Amino acid sequence: MKTIINILITIFIITSSLNAQEINTMDKKNIKTEAEWKTILTSEQYHILREKGTDLPGDHGYTNHFEKGTYHCTACNTQLFKSDSKYESHCGWPSFDDAIEGSVLYTQDKSHGMIRTEITCKNCGGHLGHIFDDGPKETTGIRYCVNTTSIRFEKSKK
Repeated sequence: MKTIINILITIFIITSSLNAQEINTMDKKNIKTEAEWKTILTSEQYHILREKGTDLPGDHGYTNHFEKGTYHCTACNTQLFKSDSKYESHCGWPSFDDAIEGSVLYTQDKSHGMIRTEITCKNCGGHLGHIFDDGPKETTGIRYCVNTTSIRFEKSKK
């Protein structure tokens, strides 16, 4: 009986320790108040990233941009997408077939009478866009449809 109690206590201690580590990791997120975001971001960036707005479709911004480098979150500078995952989808927004592992959160979005999957920056929670299952079948089959306003490009130094 003592062995079972000792095992249960050990499991409880390990679990508590892991939960504390998760909380400490979460503390490192880029958390700001909405008032702070309003002073950091332009009104357009704030609308897209914090109020879940959408850029107008078109050929502007990064839609037809194909240089080598990485795309970062406009709000917190987290690396989100590598240029080799970008492709031309003809949808009017920058499209990627994959995100950098661990950089994006996925949330069910039932707004506007649709069921979609919203993508947000894992670090700051900024709205990036949505994912769809009509991406290139040769790769992931996923299309990350991203607002130009929510990302910024950093050219490779090579």
